[in-house]
Amino acid sequence: MPVAPELISPKSPRVSGARRLAKRNFRGKERLFLAEGPQAVREAAGHGQTLVELFATVDAAERYADIVGEARTAGARVHLADEDVIADISTTVTPQGLVGVCRFLDVPFEEILAARPRLVAVLSNVRDPGNAGTVLRCADAAGADAVILTDASVDLYNPKSVRASVGSHFHLPVAVGVPVEQAVRGLKGVGVRILAADGAGEDDLDAELDQGTMGTPTAWIFGNEAWGLPEETRALADAVVRVPIHGRAESLNLATAAAVCLYASARAQRASSTR
Repeated sequence: MPVAPELISPKSPRVSGARRLAKRNFRGKERLFLAEGPQAVREAAGHGQTLVELFATVDAAERYADIVGEARTAGARVHLADEDVIADISTTVTPQGLVGVCRFLDVPFEEILAARPRLVAVLSNVRDPGNAGTVLRCADAAGADAVILTDASVDLYNPKSVRASVGSHFHLPVAVGVPVEQAVRGLKGVGVRILAADGAGEDDLDAELDQGTMGTPTAWIFGNEAWGLPEETRALADAVVRVPIHGRAESLNLATAAAVCLYASARAQRASSTR
């Protein structure tokens, strides 16, 4: 008769340590965050030495044996746990049986500038973690080179942000805590044009595309969904651009507008590079 796998105790200091990472102050102190679910854990396991520990139910360890194997290969410590322990660590209502503890991923702003980026998303005063994670996912999908979260924006490692990015946290460089003025000054210094996305913008995205002005290196500033960009931030940009509403919708939400803007820039840059 096979021996049942040994489960980690709910009272283990490792379980307690993982549980505390749901709180921002503990994440900052330990420079660790949680990645939940098979997609996020798989991406973490494939990202160098990022994945430190993996907690998995027996069923999940069997179902996702390839991910558990990748985690072990990456040097992560793997713990089998019962469902109550996973639920205690997890920040979701319906845990998927895998919770990873990961090292922080953010990079210095100067490193982003040194790479001479062509497409950047700047999140200014974005407070909703779901929005932040979704814009990060959109930037990744559009082929952006980097994302910058200003000092007034949500925590990159908020569990809702990590879930909303669906693994994109591990795909492209992100700088955090950068004042928007510093971000704009630095990006302009390496030849990046700054566009502020605002529903009341004087310039129209379609017109920008028709005029052929979007093929150069570009950074888009996206603001808070509820109140947009303040005038002082709009004034920093080379142009304030609105996404045209051709139908009867009142507006677009932040993530949708970001996807439209980033893909427009990506297409214009690809067209420019083939001329």
